[in-house]
This record gives sequence, C-alpha cells and structure tokens, in this order.
Amino acid sequence: MTRGFLLGKFMPVHQGHLFLCDVSATLVDELTVLVCTRDCEPIDGTLRLGWVRDSVRANVRLRHLDRDVPQEPADHPDFWRIWADIVREFHPEPIDTVFGSEDYVVRLAQVAGAAPFIVDLGREALPVSATAIRDDPRGNWGYVPPVVRPYFQKRVCLLGPESTGKSTGATMLAQVHDTLSIPEYGRTYDAVIRIGEGWTEADFVAIARGHAGIRQEVCKRAGWIVFEDTDLIQTLVWAEYLLGAPLSCEADLLAGFVPADLYLLLSPDVAWIDDGTRYAPDAATRSWFFEQCHALLTREGLPFEVVTGSSYDDRLRAMQGIVSSA
Repeated sequence: MTRGFLLGKFMPVHQGHLFLCDVSATLVDELTVLVCTRDCEPIDGTLRLGWVRDSVRANVRLRHLDRDVPQEPADHPDFWRIWADIVREFHPEPIDTVFGSEDYVVRLAQVAGAAPFIVDLGREALPVSATAIRDDPRGNWGYVPPVVRPYFQKRVCLLGPESTGKSTGATMLAQVHDTLSIPEYGRTYDAVIRIGEGWTEADFVAIARGHAGIRQEVCKRAGWIVFEDTDLIQTLVWAEYLLGAPLSCEADLLAGFVPADLYLLLSPDVAWIDDGTRYAPDAATRSWFFEQCHALLTREGLPFEVVTGSSYDDRLRAMQGIVSSA
C-alpha cells in the first residue's frame, strides 16, 4: 500500500485545494489530509474541518491539528523538528509521498522520509488562493465550493404583508444578479398540506424547519448574493395571526435562527390581488402584518430597509437601488 500526506490551513477550502487533494488521491492508495488551525485565525477551525470533510473524497483520511505551533522556520529554531514530530503524531505509518502546492513540501517530505510531489505551484491550472477568496469572494466565486458558499454569501430577505411583491421581487432580483432565490416554504405548505384550515403550532415549527432546510441547499448552489422570499420572522407573524397568539416556542426558534444580512420590508401601499391562496385583503390586517414585521426586526436588532411605492415596478427599482448600495 502506498500512502500520501498533505497539510494545509484551508482558510477556506477552495477548488485549488480540492484539485490538489484529487490529484494526490489518484497517485496513492491512501491519502491523509491534516487540517491545521489556530484559535487566532479569522475562520473557525472546526468549521474549516467540516468544510474539508464535506468536500473531499470519501476515502480521504482527515486529521485535525488544533494548536498554536510555529508557522515559519523563522518562528522557532527547531521549526522542522517540531513539524517532523507533528507529522509522526498524525501519521505514524510510513509515508511514501508528501503532496502540496508550495515549495516547502520538498523540505517537509525530507523530514518525513518521503518523496515530494508539488501540484500546480504557479497556480496555472486553478488561479486562486484562500487569501484571494477572503479578500474578494464575489470576484472568485467560481472557486468557492458549495459547502463554503453560505459563509461568504450575502442574503437579502423580503418580508411584508400579502400581495406586496415579495415572491416576484425575490425572483426578479435573483435574475438581475444571475443567482437563485429561496422560495417561501410556508406558501407551499399551506397550499398542499394545510389548505387554509386547522393550523397548529406544529405546523409553523414544520414550516420554519422546512424553509431553513431549503435555504441551506439553495445557498450552496447560488451566487455571491441570494434573495429569500420570507423567513422565520414572517413565519412568526403568520403564526400569531392564524393562532391568535405568539408561538410558545418562539424563543427556541429564534435561538437557532440564522438571520439574513439585510431585510427589505415591503409596505402595504399597493393593491391586494387575490391569487387563490391569500387570506387578508383588508387594509387593517395588511397594516398589522407590516407593523408586526417591523416590530420583530427592530426587537431582534436586524438590519432592514422599508420599501414603498404604488407599483411593483417602482418597488423593484427601489429594491435594486438598496441592494446595489448596500
């Protein structure tokens, strides 16, 4: 059996790293990848380990070094001895090849008693680095793996009363920005499962969890920005409206809630249109929905902008202006 070894910070893991791992895995029978993290680094080490685990081949063996150790030979007179000990600690078996995309691999292979193999040293095959992604995720989006995308993504959520342009706005904004929109799961749940009657607290918990699951998977496939048609904030307002009181589990749902980066709160100053699934055409209820969303956003300290306008075209232009300047 031939064994390979490589290490990195993976801050974040990107397509260049995955190219390195795939090349390495094809050249040995068993590949070990050591994810090296320190508490002082800008991206959490456990998160990075999960990203690598979810991105590499199933037969890659992962190890995690999570402690403060010298990063450069100038940091410590025994730098290479320290790293030789680390390699033996995490890979006690003999190593045939040490892989990497930096020239330090030659010396690391020497202290590990292995042959070096350097992949894409000049970044000609995949011109990207972790630093470039951290500095400009939008400009390097094509090199960001799906599992990492939500970390760098900007999410804009549209809230407000019925028939104010949330679904249409999210879809059209996504088209403008060549990305995806996250549909409102509660609307599907009502149309197919509840069909307008018999609401219980369990229904709204199911909607909140279902919407979050859909959002997670859409975000992995979307561009640097993603537009969301409602979220938990809207679900909580609907629950209070349909049940006559706030959910008893509201605090628990909010505790695990991942809010959007920006909320667009649409006012009810456009005509209500009956599409067959809507509940509240009267002005008083529409105003109540708006005020409840406003109050929740304010209470939770979430960033939002109010969108007004008597036509959907005006609203779309206003939303695009807000997004462009955000």
